[in-house]
Amino acid sequence: MLSSAIVDDQAQQQLLALRQANRVRVARAELKRKVAKEELSVAEVIVACPWEAASMEIGDLIRSQRRWGAARCRRLLVSVGLPENKYVGTLTDRQRKVLAAVLAVAPAGREDPSSELPAHRASAADRRLSTA
Repeated sequence: MLSSAIVDDQAQQQLLALRQANRVRVARAELKRKVAKEELSVAEVIVACPWEAASMEIGDLIRSQRRWGAARCRRLLVSVGLPENKYVGTLTDRQRKVLAAVLAVAPAGREDPSSELPAHRASAADRRLSTA
C-alpha cells in the first residue's frame, strides 16, 4: 500500500513538471514569434527580462530575429564579451544595458555594424601602380 502511494506521488510530480515545461515552451515560442514579427525588440526583452526569457539562452533569443543567424549573433556577442549560451536571467544590469544598446544600433533589418571593416588602406604595391 505504501509503495503505491509513493508511485502515485511521483507520477503526480512528473505531471506537474511536464505541465510547467510545456507552459514555458509555449510562452517562449510566443515570445520568439513576437520578436520575429518585430512586435517586440530583443533589446526590450533583455532589459525587461520576462519570466519566459529568464532561462533562455541569449543566442537563442537573438537568433529569433529576422536575418540573424549563428555567425552574426556570435560576432555581436563576441564584441560585447558574452557567450551565446549565457542565460538572459543571469545577465548583470551592466551587461543588459550594454547588450541592449548594441542591439538597438543593429536592428534586425539592417546590416550588422560589427561587420563593417575600417577603410581600406592601399598597400605599397597599390600606391606604386597608382603613381605610375
